[in-house]
Amino acid sequence: MEYFLGLDYPTLWYLVIGLLFSGYAILEGFDFGAGAWHLFFQKDLSRRIAINAIAPVWDANQVWLIIGGGALFAGFPVMYATMLSAMYIPFMLFLMFNVLRAASIKFRSAEEMLWWRKTWDIIYSASSIMIAFLLGVVLGNILQGFPLAENFKYKGGVFFSFLNPYTILTGLSTLAIFMTQGAIYLLLKTEGRLHARLTFLLRRGIIFFIITFSITTVYTLIFIPGVIEAFKKNQFFFVVPVLSFLAVANVPRLASKKKYLLALIFSSLTMMLLLMLVALQLYPTLLISTINPIYNVTIYNAASSQKSLGIMLTIVVIGTPLLAGYFFFLYKTFRGKVKLDDTSY
Repeated sequence: MEYFLGLDYPTLWYLVIGLLFSGYAILEGFDFGAGAWHLFFQKDLSRRIAINAIAPVWDANQVWLIIGGGALFAGFPVMYATMLSAMYIPFMLFLMFNVLRAASIKFRSAEEMLWWRKTWDIIYSASSIMIAFLLGVVLGNILQGFPLAENFKYKGGVFFSFLNPYTILTGLSTLAIFMTQGAIYLLLKTEGRLHARLTFLLRRGIIFFIITFSITTVYTLIFIPGVIEAFKKNQFFFVVPVLSFLAVANVPRLASKKKYLLALIFSSLTMMLLLMLVALQLYPTLLISTINPIYNVTIYNAASSQKSLGIMLTIVVIGTPLLAGYFFFLYKTFRGKVKLDDTSY
């Protein structure tokens, strides 16, 4: 086993993938959240402003998903294949809604007809909601485990086995935090009556998140076995849930003071810390077998060769500053309030 900075290669790759999907959740979170609120805006002008608030960045944010998926396939091919087999229907729906959402952003303002714009408005909002919900459903299934047998063969159902009370709760919680993130981002990009409307919607979004998150947390602690075992073994890990609670509490406090940039930072920290909780809970397991723990997919039995991981970690060291620089330039270029012009959607 090869090491770097005191950590073995599979553990380092586990951290890299976690960071990539955290970045995706934070950046695409406000994209999907903005779309989820779309039908709450009554006027065509308000809807155009909301779409153009994310217009310069929504497709760039998807880079995190592409890189994350590629990193997962390259680093842990067994986990990639097993999870896609178990979650085939949710992932196909996820791709379908992504295509519809992209089409709705591009096509909505291509024609002036009222029926045309309303149709794409509905598709855009419904797709954003379903993508956020499905991401939470997949996360709930990962926490709950899969019926995996010998050679990591999936023994579960094909169609709606991925839906149960717990995965629905995690789906709703994910949707709620994305809607909160989206409302805060739109508040930073809008002004006037739309800004006032979003202030009201943000309060509703925060309430929605606190309720769903609280119910999901209680359900997890009561019904998901072994959820706190890692924290019992290493009590230092309890710092993470404490920080998560403080981050959640700071979002409504900062929003009430109209400090929306700080509120966005703390809602992003909330997402990152909650995903960190999941990572700490699972490590070194990637996928839990509900049939027998000996069939668990771990970072060791699912990893690529040590040489492959070493080469890819070198690429990560080189590519990370380039990716960070690109996104810094992108968000700095398109900062400020939305102003519609002839090139706007």
